Amino acid sequence: MGLRNRLDADNSGDRQAAGENLAHWRKRLLEEVNLDDLAMLDMAQRRARLEKVVGHILTREGPVLSTRERTVLIRRIVDEALGLGVLEPLLADPTVTEIMVNGPDDVYVERAGRLTRIDLGFASEAQLYQTIDRIVAQVNRRVDESSPMVDARLPTGERVNVIIPPLSLVGPVMTIRRFPRAYSMHELVQMGSLDEATAVLLAALVRARLNIVVTGGTGTGKTTFLNALSAFVPPHERIVTIEDSAELQLQQEHVIRLESRPPNIEGEGAVTIRDLVRNSLRMRPDRIIVGEVRGAETLDMLQAMNTGHDGSLVTVHANSAEDAIYRLETLASMSDVKMPYEAIRSQIANAVHVIVFLERGPDGSRRVREIGVTSSERRESLQLDTVMRFVQEPVGLDLQVRGRFTHRPLPQLLVNRLMYAGEAVPAVFGTAAPGPAPGTPPAPTAGQHPPTAGSPPAAEPGSGVAFGQVPAPRGGHMPPAQEAAPQPAPAPVPQAGANGTTGTTGTTTGAVAQPPGHTGTPAGPTPPAFGAWDDNGETE
Repeated sequence: MGLRNRLDADNSGDRQAAGENLAHWRKRLLEEVNLDDLAMLDMAQRRARLEKVVGHILTREGPVLSTRERTVLIRRIVDEALGLGVLEPLLADPTVTEIMVNGPDDVYVERAGRLTRIDLGFASEAQLYQTIDRIVAQVNRRVDESSPMVDARLPTGERVNVIIPPLSLVGPVMTIRRFPRAYSMHELVQMGSLDEATAVLLAALVRARLNIVVTGGTGTGKTTFLNALSAFVPPHERIVTIEDSAELQLQQEHVIRLESRPPNIEGEGAVTIRDLVRNSLRMRPDRIIVGEVRGAETLDMLQAMNTGHDGSLVTVHANSAEDAIYRLETLASMSDVKMPYEAIRSQIANAVHVIVFLERGPDGSRRVREIGVTSSERRESLQLDTVMRFVQEPVGLDLQVRGRFTHRPLPQLLVNRLMYAGEAVPAVFGTAAPGPAPGTPPAPTAGQHPPTAGSPPAAEPGSGVAFGQVPAPRGGHMPPAQEAAPQPAPAPVPQAGANGTTGTTGTTTGAVAQPPGHTGTPAGPTPPAFGAWDDNGETE
């Protein structure tokens, strides 16, 4: 037996002996207290009463302990009686964002996005099962061999997932996702998750009642970001939230929280997210917020967005803003209503206005990686334009993520929606010049020949991907934004100066920077400057 195995065995034996000791004192505690009197007290009063009783028991019967050892023992005995035992100190630690229990002797925690194994464990597998039963019983759920998986939540809002044998080969496994508190958008800006101009734009989009999809991988902060976005919903609106496990912490007064329900032991009585979405339409909601769509309820959510429930918020797992469109199509096709992909894509084009993609870096930081907006309407090819992207620098030996947020002009369709709602557009998202009238072919540029009869139609101009056509390479930058028709007197082309500012010969400060090779001038009044174009057609 190696040294590490001997140490692990000694630690396991010490924990087992400590568990037996705690069981003895907990038994003595139950003999001393009056449970009927205890039931009339709230949680804080119960804990204070039990700590006082345990102190008297240890004074009479306990060993001689130092003040610190006595305090720790009293807290552990009370935690075993009222709380979750060894997990209570972790739940009280604000730096812990996730707790992973892989059997009674293997516990990991996540701090600042990094996983760390801690020297803590349960006395036995029976004690771990007892803790699991205590958690799932609070939400009227069960876990046993006939139903070995369960999702639950703690009274303080933490999300809990449990899987036990025979599905788990390492014993009972429990994962607790913590939400220490709801972060505001201002705090996310200070943490570097996004820049201030993007936060101002997102606040305007929420107030203007645009439908927003928050997407990203597991642990990227989708729920936290959804909470931050919901803070901009006006307080007088009626909000209906729908979740598998209630995690959202909305601060508005008029909030109706709905939670799905798994089937009972007979396999009946299940209430799905789809059932709740359908029912919410009869509850006169001003906005519908769905914690996550992952199945047939996607089609019902799209229908709700298309039937007057603007301003809805939803999350979905995807690897980019572009992939979120394809995933929504796939999830909507899982419904029992068989619809062609063209019809589903048309529903998405009319329902989804903004897609926010979140990503977690190798240093554990979470940030907005990309924001895409739809610039097409029904019966048009679904066009997704990227208006903000985080351009990351190569990661060094310290594994710290560094980079800059770049911005693009907003499509005119989105600008009009914001203007009609009385919202201003941040200067860095200066609007693109309007293009030719619908149905007018674009003017040929140098080296191009006019289209002839029978030739395939040219790709629509824009800064994003036209769905239904050949998409841009994954990870590449989107093409430049739509330009105005050339004018007889071309303006000088702005150039990026050494200090990152826009400089040009004969051009006034505040002129709109254009991609290299642009020969036209923006139509209408000159919007405020929004930075210099880089080599990829993006602005800094």
